Amino acid sequence: MKILIIQTAFLGDVILITPLIRATRELYPNAKIDVLVIPQTAQVLENNPHINEIIKFDKRKNKAISFLRTLRKLRKEKYEIAITPHSSLTTALLLYYAGIPKRIGFDRWAAAKYLTHKVPHPQGLHKIEKNLMLLTPLTDKKFSMQTELFPSAEDYEKTEQILAELKSETRTLIAVAPGSIWFTKRWPIEYYKELTQKLTDANFGIVLIGSADEKEICEEAMPSKNAVNLAGELTILQSAAAIDKCDLTICNDSGVLHISNAMETDVFAFFGPTVKSIGYFPYRANDFVFEREMDCRPCGSHGGKTCPLGHHKCMREILPDEVFEKVLEKFGEK
Repeated sequence: MKILIIQTAFLGDVILITPLIRATRELYPNAKIDVLVIPQTAQVLENNPHINEIIKFDKRKNKAISFLRTLRKLRKEKYEIAITPHSSLTTALLLYYAGIPKRIGFDRWAAAKYLTHKVPHPQGLHKIEKNLMLLTPLTDKKFSMQTELFPSAEDYEKTEQILAELKSETRTLIAVAPGSIWFTKRWPIEYYKELTQKLTDANFGIVLIGSADEKEICEEAMPSKNAVNLAGELTILQSAAAIDKCDLTICNDSGVLHISNAMETDVFAFFGPTVKSIGYFPYRANDFVFEREMDCRPCGSHGGKTCPLGHHKCMREILPDEVFEKVLEKFGEK
């Protein structure tokens, strides 16, 4: 049997399908299971033992040409089942014209017209739980919602070398990720700076995590001691290995949140324009979300470049002292 799972959205969305991939492998241990993603997120799935092949669909560049190339490959493979957590019309058309006989996805938006099996998309559940519901046309089994990533031995070796000195000089490492694609999702950078200074004064080690585009903002959040800025210095899986060496991640509602959950590192996250009911919150037992109840929340499912009301109180009212006290409480110092 040949099965295709497709998710061409953001990095966090791809991490959130890893339980679905694992569950599909549990159902069909001898099947060829391929996953289609965009090139920007393909690295997330490297070394995943449940996947036979990672197919890249470069829809952000020469979309029409890439669509046709990908379509030819899918037709050649002759998949029997396609599972799509992404309710994209482009995705649905790709699967339809590839002639895949069983096409499973969510019953929403125009894409549903091209599916053979439509699964409800309920509100209030975590996105992982919704993704696993896509297997209900195939089974009534229940599956674990733990996400997973697979850094290589080389990834761990590199990060171990980088963090060795910091680990020897401090008692506990905390990963801090002040970036986000969406500005309104960012807790104020001056708050991050104040918090990291308080933490290093208390002898915590700070590991700043981010993309190359976030190197500058991570530099702004750097305390005066006991810290290393790894933004732009590591691959995604190397960042995952570094986070695995930490006892806590402090971040915004961003991809780092999902990387941390996948590495089973506890998460303290800031939610401002978004809310937990959208379905992308940190889900493990010791995770915590800092947020303020406001009539204007949520102002969108992704956040935005500016606060629609101009005050950004959903983030600005969460103060560094509150977060610092929560960290001390977590490590048994209150």
